[in-house]
Amino acid sequence: MKKLFAIVVTTLISSAAFAQTYNAPVITRKVPGPPKPAPPLPAIAPGGVVPRAVRGGNPLQMLNPAAPARYGTAQQSVTVKPESPGKRNGKPEDPGKWNGIKLFEFYF
Repeated sequence: MKKLFAIVVTTLISSAAFAQTYNAPVITRKVPGPPKPAPPLPAIAPGGVVPRAVRGGNPLQMLNPAAPARYGTAQQSVTVKPESPGKRNGKPEDPGKWNGIKLFEFYF
């Protein structure tokens, strides 16, 4: 009995002497902050005849065929018929012919 007790005590003491403690690695997680706001959209000026006449200064120059280039061209102010062959209401279409005037043009 004394031998058994001595073996148990010796085993406990030796296991305590060689015992190791486990240190778990510390994991730090980055907590995301508030989301960044979207960048602002660039301001796009409305197009069309009326805003261009107001911005241009002299709206009568828009009717002048010899006006400077800063007043724009007619292609910027009119809509044209699509280039699709065929007949509409019994009449042949004329592709590329102007169809209407853009008074106001908004981009979105």
